[in-house]
Amino acid sequence: MASDLITKAKEAFIDDHFELAVDFYSQAIDLNPTNPDLFSDRAQANIKLHNYTEAVSDANKAIELDPTNSKAYLRKGTACFNLEEYQTAKTAFEAGASLVPEDTRFSEWVKKCDKCIAEENGGLPTQSLNATPTEVVAKTDAAPTDAEQVNNISNEVATNTPAKPKYRHELYQKPEEAVVTIFAKGIPADCVTVNFGEQILSVTIELPGEEAYVFQTRLFGKIIPAKCRFVVLSTKIEIRLAKAEPIHWTSLEFSNNNLVVRSSNAPSGNQRPMYPSSRKTKDWDKLEAQVKKEEKDEKLDGDAALNKFFRDIYSDADEETRRAMKKSFVESNGTVLSTNWKEVGSKQVEGTAPDGMELRKWEY
Repeated sequence: MASDLITKAKEAFIDDHFELAVDFYSQAIDLNPTNPDLFSDRAQANIKLHNYTEAVSDANKAIELDPTNSKAYLRKGTACFNLEEYQTAKTAFEAGASLVPEDTRFSEWVKKCDKCIAEENGGLPTQSLNATPTEVVAKTDAAPTDAEQVNNISNEVATNTPAKPKYRHELYQKPEEAVVTIFAKGIPADCVTVNFGEQILSVTIELPGEEAYVFQTRLFGKIIPAKCRFVVLSTKIEIRLAKAEPIHWTSLEFSNNNLVVRSSNAPSGNQRPMYPSSRKTKDWDKLEAQVKKEEKDEKLDGDAALNKFFRDIYSDADEETRRAMKKSFVESNGTVLSTNWKEVGSKQVEGTAPDGMELRKWEY
């Protein structure tokens, strides 16, 4: 059965039906999840679809299953190169070259990575920073076995463009950190997957019976994946990205029009951070207040609404009112909640059963 799926996947790939090829490879992987070649081949199909982060994931899995799989290193390097994660790409190509020294493709890719790394560091000022990796790919003399993989990559570095977003998201930032908020209410934490790359953020929300929501973007600047974290709250998903450099991001997504970034200095005292920009900046204090208002005005039903009502009363109350609420609630076994300390402070609060019900002590 798996062999039939592999045959269909290869035929679909040859016919340029790359999505179909990915589907067939996925079915084959479900039947044989320890075959590294399946992951490596699906990585190649994902590269054709510009799904570079998925291609990196597949290549990593293939390498995990078979560290001597040179094609997996080639495909990982190709995907990382198109994500402009040049150092990671170079490492992958060097590992592949150590396995098959006679394959000159790896050494050629390493040279391209070195060139791009130098450009990023300002080492080659005469070379335009707008030159995309795929413009270099077009000049490569790839070996016939993988020529199709290399030569047909798109002429621009593409981030994965999702369909019309189901959830709204916002960016807030400080010099050392960018905070991405996805406004998704009532999402269980185990339904949320967040992956971080050198310059990649990928968020997946998979709810039972619904189509998966995927938010995936190439970030404006590089981050430190090990220091990034996220938390799933009742009204939103908050993702904290540790910036690799203390620079101001003019947007969340990378753009070739925004290659020049400006350094940001941390504000001192009560001074609000100000960043030079040609565009009108958002009033983040106003935005934060709006989010808090939305959370406060959130409509709940049943016990959740009642609990929220009591929490709001308690949070806004003075110390005497809080003492009254605690004492009356505890002494009445949860049947009385008073805010009048003068009324309940000097006596034992007796429990009161609702109409039509009888108050009984619990027998242990």
